[in-house]
Amino acid sequence: MRIDLHAHSSVSDGTDAPAGLVAAAHAAGLDAVAITDHDSTGGWAEAMEAARALGVVLVPGMEVSCRTPEGISVHVLSYLHDPTHPGLLEEITKSKDARLSRAEHMVSLLAEDYPLSWDDVTHHVAPGATVGRPHIADALVAAGIVGDRSEAFATILSSRSRYFVQHYAPEPALAVELVRAAGGVPVFAHPVAEARGRTVGEATYHAMIDAGLAGLEVYHRDNPEARRPFLLDLARRYGLLVTGSSDYHGSGKVNRLGENTTPMEALEEIERQGTGVAVVRS
Repeated sequence: MRIDLHAHSSVSDGTDAPAGLVAAAHAAGLDAVAITDHDSTGGWAEAMEAARALGVVLVPGMEVSCRTPEGISVHVLSYLHDPTHPGLLEEITKSKDARLSRAEHMVSLLAEDYPLSWDDVTHHVAPGATVGRPHIADALVAAGIVGDRSEAFATILSSRSRYFVQHYAPEPALAVELVRAAGGVPVFAHPVAEARGRTVGEATYHAMIDAGLAGLEVYHRDNPEARRPFLLDLARRYGLLVTGSSDYHGSGKVNRLGENTTPMEALEEIERQGTGVAVVRS
């Protein structure tokens, strides 16, 4: 089976609707795909219906935005959790609310120097989605200020820019603990993606492992080849799952569905551990 366990829809910062994401996975020859929107399960129902119709195996998931006390951004993929679990739902709601306030603040700062308004940004946000930096990037592209999202994130929207604003996010170990409490299976997304900014030291890995981390997303385009042996050794030493994924965002990123894949054995173990919801099969 060809399995891709990290893909986004327009419910967060992808450009495909949830059904379109499943259709794209089918067209790409995938047997299974996970929908993992940022801090949201709002696309699950639509994606499930499309998956049953197209015969694609769907893994309901979410990408939880986290931050260490040192200010390092960490993302935790949660598979098969109960979307109504109070503890996890409270944390992601706090994060989403903070992300909206952060976006408004960033746009107000940008508007001091560029012809950009809040309406310009919200024009790129799908109904029900939370405004984030990718939507600001899309507005900057539409205004001709930058050429594409990648340029926006490398310059105007980078964490080193004067326009960058932090927002609330749970610590990684807490996120792992809450995902487990919700019956989910937590996997550390693109853990050594140095191009995105600072990456965590071993103390954070150990805290996440102690909290119940299930796996590491080793095979991801943003994990440098030279750092992958470290991840594989860590997985071997602590009995962690190893996954591979695209981190697909539709036309929002160059990442293509199926460019990295996950072994069937890893998906089977995720199914064995997950107790919140089930994998969807037609």
